[in-house]
Amino acid sequence: MIGFEVGYSNLRAVKLDNEHQIVGFNQAVWDTRQSLVAQVVDFINRTKEIFGDFERVGVAVSGIVDKTRNKILLSRHFAELSSTDLAAELKQNCKVDAVLENDANAGAWAEYKLGAGIGTESVFYILLSRGVGAAIICGDKLWRGSAGFAGEIGHVLVNTEENLRVEDVASSDGILRRIRNRIHQDQTSSLARISEELITITDVVREANNGDDFTQMMLERTGNYLGIAVAGLINILNIERIIVGGDIMQAGTPILRGISQTAAQFAFRPSFDSTQIISGSLGDKSVAIGAALLAQ
Repeated sequence: MIGFEVGYSNLRAVKLDNEHQIVGFNQAVWDTRQSLVAQVVDFINRTKEIFGDFERVGVAVSGIVDKTRNKILLSRHFAELSSTDLAAELKQNCKVDAVLENDANAGAWAEYKLGAGIGTESVFYILLSRGVGAAIICGDKLWRGSAGFAGEIGHVLVNTEENLRVEDVASSDGILRRIRNRIHQDQTSSLARISEELITITDVVREANNGDDFTQMMLERTGNYLGIAVAGLINILNIERIIVGGDIMQAGTPILRGISQTAAQFAFRPSFDSTQIISGSLGDKSVAIGAALLAQ
């Protein structure tokens, strides 16, 4: 089983054996000067040299995927994908049948089958990346909604005064923007030694894990915003387990703390008490793993 993730900064590939163990991994960094589709084609062909030949793959992307036509309808961060029949390109240039999937759906399915969601009946998965996506699993099935657009938690309003949505405050871009706007108020933070415009999510993860108070506070506040949306989910769905994934969750403790604090404040208490809010366990391979599983 082969799965690919077309991520915001990386391309990732995994090979799973029949026991769903990872037996191959490949990764590449985007070259922003080149065509995205051309790089995907090249990456898949180079991965064949490592994994051996394959004819069917799962490919997870950020965006709206029309499962009936196996096409990407819209990708806000990858405009080229919205105007390209990616599956057809991969068939022609890589000689593979590609099953396209939304990245949050893929990450959710991987965690549900092999990670933090094992043993549950219902999972709500949140993927924190350059955007914020989500997926719902119930009764051993992905719940896609009537038109396939379920899980767009990034568009949920969490601050009416400033018209802020989840994605505005909890995506990697949103987190960096908020930190850059506040860092001048806390010169004791280790992030203050970096020029504001040069601060990256990697810096944020590192300093949060090093115990930087300001960075941890900003991530906890990120969790507070997410907690508003999560409280609504708990009230409506009474979901068994909420799993939060994405690269930023390498420093996920303050984010989970913020989510739990705010969700506890606004959710119906019996529903909140029956819901677990935890971090994903499959790390940066979860989306590619899910793509492989869903392609079968």
